[in-house]
Amino acid sequence: MKSYSKLMAASAMLACAGAVFAQSHPAAEVRNVVQLSATGTVEVQQDLLVLNLGTSKEGSDAAGVQSQLRQALDAALAEAKRNAQPGQLDVRTGPFGLYPRYGKDGKINGWQGRAELVLEGRDFSRITTTAAKIQSMAISQVSFGLSREARAKVEGEAQTQAIEQFKVRAAELAKGFGFSGYSLREVAVNSNEMNPGPRPRMMAVEAKMGSMAADAPMPVEAGKAQVVVNVSGSVQMR
Repeated sequence: MKSYSKLMAASAMLACAGAVFAQSHPAAEVRNVVQLSATGTVEVQQDLLVLNLGTSKEGSDAAGVQSQLRQALDAALAEAKRNAQPGQLDVRTGPFGLYPRYGKDGKINGWQGRAELVLEGRDFSRITTTAAKIQSMAISQVSFGLSREARAKVEGEAQTQAIEQFKVRAAELAKGFGFSGYSLREVAVNSNEMNPGPRPRMMAVEAKMGSMAADAPMPVEAGKAQVVVNVSGSVQMR
């Protein structure tokens, strides 16, 4: 019991000592610090094409609808894989779903489902030609983007722009407030890709799917994207 009392007394003394030390040594006040940010932007031609193909089926039997979707997807995959080439034409499956269809009485009176296939790559001609050969699915969406290689090529340039602008702004602010210079306290660098407009979307009329497949490959033309790097942080004016 005596040991416990001594321990409690010692703890109290340490707590008091800590409080006295904190009062006599207040934290250093942060002064003459400015928060700022700068942006570097580089415009680059989009070199990545993404085609989404899909088909919808419906019927009274869930297993029958699912079987039709699988057959359509298998046929599309077989055709697409014949022309696949890493980086130029990559093939992957998209969403595959089966849902109940309800009547006015709230009861299930049938089933409907959809399967999708995605063709993506830098060889626009190979992609559109392959899509035109696929008869079990129709094109439902067209979008463009940047490949990793294209993005990496200009991201460094955008970052250099952002850093230089950050330094210029920091020097101007320091001078404007009557200081001779500044030192960097902390900094964060973020990058993103901006497209000039919304991605175009075309919902295909599946009743005309056969005639679409017999036509020449769909003409496509990519636009430009902007690679944006933002540098933000704080500087100590001195």
